[in-house]
Amino acid sequence: EVEFLESGGGSVQAGGSLKLSCTASGFSFDDSDVGWYRQAPGGECEMVSVMTRDGTKYYGDFVKGRVTISQDYAANTVYLQMTSLRPEDSAMYYCASSGRVWPSLSPGDFTYWGQGTQVTVSS
Repeated sequence: EVEFLESGGGSVQAGGSLKLSCTASGFSFDDSDVGWYRQAPGGECEMVSVMTRDGTKYYGDFVKGRVTISQDYAANTVYLQMTSLRPEDSAMYYCASSGRVWPSLSPGDFTYWGQGTQVTVSS
């Protein structure tokens, strides 16, 4: 059974930082495209960052320069370091992965998803 466990969300003030983690069981990130997506209440699912299996990283325009995606292969864990957080970054953040989705970065093309971790940024 494939399971993604996300953690690291929480409540912070604007300008603060959070580091999200996503650890997989029953699945390996080693040869997979993996992404972080977010969705606010009433909003669309947005791509925050995707890292393809060859290590190429993509970032949503609204977070460029403020987030970094990385991977610990030994721990089978993917991270999202977020800095300079803004109230508009408040959302549920999800980890997603599939063997290969690139060149598509659409959330609909990812097979496996975590349950999400909530990020709330106050002004």
